[in-house]
Amino acid sequence: MSHPTATSASEPSISALLVEDDDKLARLVAGYLEGHGVIVTRVADGERGLREAIAHRFDVVLLDLMLPNMDGLEVCRELRTRSDVPVIVLTARGEEADRVLGLELGADDYLGKPFSPRELLARIRAVVRRARGRAGPASKVLEVGPLRLDPGARSARLAGELLDLTSYEFTLLYAFAERAGRVLSREQLLDVAKGSADDSFDRSIDVHVSRLRHKLGDDARNPRWLKTVRGVGYLFSAPEVEA
Repeated sequence: MSHPTATSASEPSISALLVEDDDKLARLVAGYLEGHGVIVTRVADGERGLREAIAHRFDVVLLDLMLPNMDGLEVCRELRTRSDVPVIVLTARGEEADRVLGLELGADDYLGKPFSPRELLARIRAVVRRARGRAGPASKVLEVGPLRLDPGARSARLAGELLDLTSYEFTLLYAFAERAGRVLSREQLLDVAKGSADDSFDRSIDVHVSRLRHKLGDDARNPRWLKTVRGVGYLFSAPEVEA
């Protein structure tokens, strides 16, 4: 692990675990990130990556999908049962199904290979800001019906019960709650939750909405919280409390 260059006092350093078996790519990525103040730990197989991610506190995990010993999807699945560390999936697999599966297993973002190290750095900073509760100016506690969202603690409670949300899911749910009663397009939601619209894979929002519905106890066929507006996007509204 190389020593990072100094970072600005206004931008706290970031520690990243890079799980990548392509040594040349790993060295290039680590070199670029460390040149921009990211402290990088590199491992080359899935089993060790999972052990490192659990044993140490990282700000973000950069996870390749095609790994020896344990593939990235299995690492992501296991890691999500033990940690809420942000995960960015790095994959050469072009099929949308692989990306969707990674998101369904709890990844916060994905980046297809080949990718720009500059874009990776921007996505790292975005997911870390969300995880640290600095995604934007919003800081007020929101209450919508029995749902209570506290951005300071990054916690969501439904009828007093704590919801197990990833950082991405919390950011998306907070964005919905702030705009309750308004129809939001996938592009708008991507812009709010990720910082920039990604037209190449706007269906990722559908995956996150599906996961949010499950955690809110919504019926996928007849949702009460997150309603689908065909051809437009989604509408968030609090269900009426039954007497």
